[in-house]
Amino acid sequence: MNTAPLAKTKASASLHTAASTKSGKLLIEKSSGNIFADLGFSPAESANLSLRSECMMALEQWFRSSGLTQATAAKQLGVTQPRFNALLKGAIEQFSLDALVNMAALAGLAVKLSLKRRGVSAANASRIAIAIAQHNVGKA
Repeated sequence: MNTAPLAKTKASASLHTAASTKSGKLLIEKSSGNIFADLGFSPAESANLSLRSECMMALEQWFRSSGLTQATAAKQLGVTQPRFNALLKGAIEQFSLDALVNMAALAGLAVKLSLKRRGVSAANASRIAIAIAQHNVGKA
């Protein structure tokens, strides 16, 4: 799934629409909480992109705090150094959710997927979230 060209197209259209109002003033809209939905991706695609980006950010944070080199981290995660570098550069189109979950597990991160029913109010708004927390190996 190559979402890069689509994201650029939708982002450009969104910026163009926001900038061209009748009064000539910039129109600012409140985010829905999911940048991918705001850019016009379908609900399924925006949920997938959101989960993948959260995994990628967690893996980057793990790497930055690990003190490892890219080569050592890549080896631990079962990928090549150039592939790990692509992750650090945010190349979301190159990574499936499945691959990112596998890498997170190899990094010692606990991965949890939470599914919630769509609600009526903002407090109960539907979203698919992934919570990635440092896994304490050997602790109850």
